Amino acid sequence: MFKHFTLIFFILFNQSVGFAQKSKLNDEIDKLKKDVAMKHATWSICVMPAKKDTVIAEYNSALSLVPASTMKIVTTGAALSILGSNFKFETKLQYDGILDTVSGVLKGNLFITGGGDATLESEYFKDGKDSITLVEKWATILKEKGIKKIEGAVIADASIFDDNMIPSQSIWGDIGNYFGAGACGLTYMDNKYTVHLKSGEINTKTIISSVVPNVSALLVNHVTAGGNKDNAIIYGAPYSDYRTIEGTIPPNKKDYEISGSMPDPALFCAKSLAIALKKAGVKITKESTTVRAEKDNELTTENFAGYKKAEYEITKRTTLYTNYSPSLDKIVYWTNFKSINLYAEHLLKFICYKKYGKGTEDEGTEIIKKYWKDKNVDVSGFFMNDGCGLSRSNVITTKTEVQILRYMTMDKNYKAFYNSLPIAGNKGSLGGLCEGTYAANNLCAKSGYINRARGYTGYVKNKKSELLCFSLLVNNYECSPTEMKNKLEKLLIAIAEME
Repeated sequence: MFKHFTLIFFILFNQSVGFAQKSKLNDEIDKLKKDVAMKHATWSICVMPAKKDTVIAEYNSALSLVPASTMKIVTTGAALSILGSNFKFETKLQYDGILDTVSGVLKGNLFITGGGDATLESEYFKDGKDSITLVEKWATILKEKGIKKIEGAVIADASIFDDNMIPSQSIWGDIGNYFGAGACGLTYMDNKYTVHLKSGEINTKTIISSVVPNVSALLVNHVTAGGNKDNAIIYGAPYSDYRTIEGTIPPNKKDYEISGSMPDPALFCAKSLAIALKKAGVKITKESTTVRAEKDNELTTENFAGYKKAEYEITKRTTLYTNYSPSLDKIVYWTNFKSINLYAEHLLKFICYKKYGKGTEDEGTEIIKKYWKDKNVDVSGFFMNDGCGLSRSNVITTKTEVQILRYMTMDKNYKAFYNSLPIAGNKGSLGGLCEGTYAANNLCAKSGYINRARGYTGYVKNKKSELLCFSLLVNNYECSPTEMKNKLEKLLIAIAEME
């Protein structure tokens, strides 16, 4: 009898503890509902165990919300599952015409044929101790192949992706800045350049001291000194060298950096290789160009770097060298850990290229959405405009995000996906979050933030060591981003402490 009583007491006690922990999460949900900052906001939370298709806590989990960068779990999860952790992108150095190996004269054009690799000369994969650039390495390789003169041009071919680098719903204030750089079939140096500014007293005009790398853009500087943070915005369209810089930067700065998106990354790559070849002693008779530029100049042109257009289109290329990217697991790591919009956009467009032979944003989003639908993820209320979450036209439900997280735990590439997520109280965008709590060094998630939209989507082990999947999204709150972060932190801690 005593044994039965003890067993019943043990069960009831553990149930009460579990209820208490769930009640703590419910209490935090109730507090946020009543918070004055949420009066006009819309928000949602969903928590599910990784091993069961059962919601154990939720609020508005079927509500469509702007996900910001939590959208990257949708894109990177699909990319890993479709392409595999060991996949590598290829960029090829090719030529048309005839290469005379005796004289070293290439009677034709040298092509840099892009393969959708976002990591060419990327700061995230560059060895700081290596002072030799990628194009200098390519120049050495080409010279070793016997090339001494090119009677043609260095031509960048980014046609693996469509020419519209920017998603259709991107905003004007984003696309000229580094974080709004579009996915080019031949991306180079993260499609980014940095403007170095010098500021003086408050309300005085700043001075541009240098631009690195020198992208030959026409920069009209209207930035003044004022405030205590970076409020400068670079405005400019793709393929246009005209750029204006507006706003303010802190006063009395000798070297203040702001970064913009390259107008034409493929052309800059071609020009960079041409410069490296000339330094290596290789002569080039024609100016660098791109396949896109030549097509756009005049569709009926009779002169394409020395060839008639019709002849160019049927000209066969010979591959001299193939450059391989790092493996996809490493690319996904940086995509999620540093929330690199450019990398996410490349993954989306390449998935589209694999299916249709051309990488486009609109078809890429449809492919990814269908991919998750085919995995029995509920995609109702999910509308996808880009792969990175920068567009406010993206909306998704927390239940959809959690179901994607659950699916990834069963995917063979789960380890690479899990390891790409920042860890609370440890590193990445969650480094200062949940310190000194059960969530620290336990909870890992992709964070998201754009104006008036914040969220966290990821995994955490509860006190029973059960893996939980969660998503938390908030839109249109009326407090500072930091204050909203602190409010959501309480919910994240409560999720981790669930029994």
